[in-house]
Amino acid sequence: MLARRKITAEIEKESLAKTGLRSDVVTLYQGGAYHLYRFKKYTDIRLVFAPEQGVAFFGGDPDNFEYPRYNLDVCFFRVYENGQPVKSAHSLKWSAKGAQDGELSFVSGHPGTTRRLLTVPELEYIRDNQFPYQLALLKRREVLLSNWGNRDAENARRAKDELFGIQNTRKARDGAIAALHDPEFFGAKIAAEATFKKHLADRADGKDALAAFARIADAQKAIAKIATRQRLLEGLVAFNAGSYGLARHLLRAGDERPKPNGERLKEYSDARRESFEQQLFSDKPIYTDLEIVTLADSLTYLVEQLGVGDAVVKAVLAGKSPRARAAELITTTKIRDVAFRKKLYEGGTATVAAAKDPLIEVARAVDTEARALRKTLESADETKQQAQAIIGKARFALEGAGNYPDATFTLRLSYGPIMGYEENGLKIPAHTTYAGLYERSAKQGNKGDFELPARWLQKKSALNLATPFNFVSTADIIGGNSGSPSVNRAGEFIGIIFDGNLASLSGDFGYEDKQARALSVDSAGILEALRKVYEVPALVNELVNGKR
Repeated sequence: MLARRKITAEIEKESLAKTGLRSDVVTLYQGGAYHLYRFKKYTDIRLVFAPEQGVAFFGGDPDNFEYPRYNLDVCFFRVYENGQPVKSAHSLKWSAKGAQDGELSFVSGHPGTTRRLLTVPELEYIRDNQFPYQLALLKRREVLLSNWGNRDAENARRAKDELFGIQNTRKARDGAIAALHDPEFFGAKIAAEATFKKHLADRADGKDALAAFARIADAQKAIAKIATRQRLLEGLVAFNAGSYGLARHLLRAGDERPKPNGERLKEYSDARRESFEQQLFSDKPIYTDLEIVTLADSLTYLVEQLGVGDAVVKAVLAGKSPRARAAELITTTKIRDVAFRKKLYEGGTATVAAAKDPLIEVARAVDTEARALRKTLESADETKQQAQAIIGKARFALEGAGNYPDATFTLRLSYGPIMGYEENGLKIPAHTTYAGLYERSAKQGNKGDFELPARWLQKKSALNLATPFNFVSTADIIGGNSGSPSVNRAGEFIGIIFDGNLASLSGDFGYEDKQARALSVDSAGILEALRKVYEVPALVNELVNGKR
């Protein structure tokens, strides 16, 4: 979204003259501007403040989705119009004292997607098929990239972003599947569906909804039959290399663009053309050595899943081992050349075919089956969506507005008290403090993911270590809520959502408040850092008093 806008990643001298943030830190936090896409009328958005990664993501993967936490995961932007800061008629007053234990909090945000209305057969498929497959693959790739990255610092730098994404997703899947393995949680899903079906059976208009449940079960079985090959060939699991994705796009774009817009695969529609071309012609670095490693592993996985005698395996490997074939394909393709990609894209099918690029030819060898698998999957998904619409209508007729629909990135308001919980027999308090941050770092030798930035070590004595840092509430959140404000009864900003704990990942399939918690950075903790670590009184004054 914001790629089309002017995002000025600069530090305003008025506020941050003393912070000395490096340019790579500023670049890192440009991603935070993603949430500002809702300011559709504004084109000038400037970064005002961003902490170092070492404290913003303190604890790294080991502490991700865990609690207690110690993260200053915040950044501030200023929105401009006609060269002047926008003056909003509506804003939240900043709470200097922060969140208080037991008080009610409200969270306004745009939660992404939830699957709380799925049927039992759909949930069983996720539990027994989809998630176990995904977890095994994620852990395989995590080991691969970790080992490759540990060989030298440059390898680690190149693999860093992809490895982080894999680790984050792996942990999210671990948390979500735990809920589906919980007999109490899953048993409640089974019981609720059985009760609903019983009510439908008692109604004259319930026949269509009961039939819709059966259609979903049949569609789910159809998906299960093709799942392995669909993931490998159409889902690109067997071809884990950015170059291959570009090669398939060039192949398919040549075939799809001459078709009427409504008959094309959706990614080649006119509506997506601008963003598609930006992606296709991006000059983002593609590292040959890393691509050989990832493609060799994924081709090995292809052989493991389908067997050496499979026709697709034979066509892809062309008589070579997965490692040798990966090296051959990556070193001989011209796909990494942006000018080459533009030439093929503009020339269309004939030009693509004449190029005889090895990666494109591999994509061509599997494309017919891949498209057929996609069509089967999309047909089954369409059947399920239509059936869910019928069930949803029946549910509304029975239950009215008592149940809200699944999240779809639309604006929602959630609420819940600031409250700790019990885990493994231990009472987890609602708040963490700055004292806990330094204790956690010291216990880990102040190394790796627990290494604090130098300024934080130097300024420790200046901090009030009893200041609240992070806190948890029972607010119902899910992915997409990051950056949502936590607000008290007085309408004051008391913190900002940055994560959930591991138990909260069950929120994909249902809400519970026994252990699931939303994590926020406390407004009082933010001010303490700005005053005493970063020494930016002008920014503090603006936040608290509304004056620059």
